[in-house]
Amino acid sequence: MPVKIRLSRAGTKKRPFYRVVVADVRKPRDGRFIERVGTYDPLLPKDDPDRVKLKLDRIKYWLGEGAQPTDRVSKFLGQAEVIAMPQRNNPQKAKPKAKAQERLAAEKEAAAARAAAPVEAAPVEAAPVEEAPVEEAPAEEAPVEAAPAEEAVTEEAPAEALAEEAPAEAPVEETPAEEAPADASSEGEADATDK
Repeated sequence: MPVKIRLSRAGTKKRPFYRVVVADVRKPRDGRFIERVGTYDPLLPKDDPDRVKLKLDRIKYWLGEGAQPTDRVSKFLGQAEVIAMPQRNNPQKAKPKAKAQERLAAEKEAAAARAAAPVEAAPVEAAPVEEAPVEEAPAEEAPVEAAPAEEAVTEEAPAEALAEEAPAEAPVEETPAEEAPADASSEGEADATDK
């Protein structure tokens, strides 16, 4: 008779409580069992000692008789150091879907293309590096030529400043002429209201 060490659900709706039982594999989950060997209360905090209670001597006996623990129970037994901690396997549902696999394949191709591109570009970059010392001499002369250009810009700047000042003076002269008639008209309006 094949035997499993598994969980059997008890408790009420939305308040689960599990018994760790040794049962025949042909029996239903919550059905008949051979022996109760522990309890599991998932509502308690993970660090609570009452969360998982196991009768380790009886579990070792049944493991010796050939009982196979389920995934959850084997995790409990691994934490209790009764058996080696089981390796978690990645189920098929967790694998990337078709579109994600296509994107990953495209990224790998792009990475391979980028890896191949620098190998080809390295000899091309080596040639300009050799020519660079020849071009350094004219580069040193360039700042000398740039200085007269800067002087020309500074010479033009005062002319522009004078041009900007001239229009600013013209409106100032017109403003007092306009104010005088405006004051007279406002006095006239005041006289008209007084009458």
